[in-house]
Amino acid sequence: MAHSFAGHEHLPNRRGDRPAADPEGLPRQRRGTTPQMHGRYPDYDVLEHAGEWDEVTRELILERAREIPPVRFFDPAEERCLRPFLDIVLAQDREPRIPVLEMVDKKLHEGKLDGYRYAEMPEDPVTWRKVAVGLDEEARRRGANDFANAPDRTQYDIVGDFADGKLEGGVWDELEPSKAWSVVTRGALSEFYSHPWAWNEIGFGGPAYPRGYMRLQAGSRGRDPDESEEAFGLDPVTDVAERGLP
Repeated sequence: MAHSFAGHEHLPNRRGDRPAADPEGLPRQRRGTTPQMHGRYPDYDVLEHAGEWDEVTRELILERAREIPPVRFFDPAEERCLRPFLDIVLAQDREPRIPVLEMVDKKLHEGKLDGYRYAEMPEDPVTWRKVAVGLDEEARRRGANDFANAPDRTQYDIVGDFADGKLEGGVWDELEPSKAWSVVTRGALSEFYSHPWAWNEIGFGGPAYPRGYMRLQAGSRGRDPDESEEAFGLDPVTDVAERGLP
């Protein structure tokens, strides 16, 4: 099934202040699991290749797919704030969701950090806690009790201003918003794309050991036999760039 993004029909319709509906023509997942059960590779399930992986890798990935870590680093107020924040950042509007908050929490609880940080920023665990405080402060400035209970439109606007580095006052006077955004989105995306459900969504073939890769060219000629072919005929990234859209 090919689908062009050149027209406006793929754009989601706003349902009040609720998250956008699926773009028209985006396939529903038929095999395996993806976030929200849609994606460009509806008949692909990376876990079907688990038997080809080495034992240690296989057990690690299957555990990641089947188990949700307990929340041990974030306190209840931080969890309540950061869960909807991460849903908005990662566009996870409904189940099934990759448990990114729990995965980030596990990493911070175990102290398995990236080994680098901005010189003028605190350690990542401190940044995450301060971001939660800052989001709640900003929500209160906009008339809500806290971020989790703010109207959807207010949440989206706060996240948008955070991404643009426009938050000021309170925590944001001591924590540069643009760098804090970089820290938390780096952490969230790292966990999101380490999960096999995300691999299904993007058609990633998973670990190549000990099988190895056969083909390394770009395009369909470089697709290995066990990789799925995407269901859209037009690359939305290049399409958007060619039309000069943000």
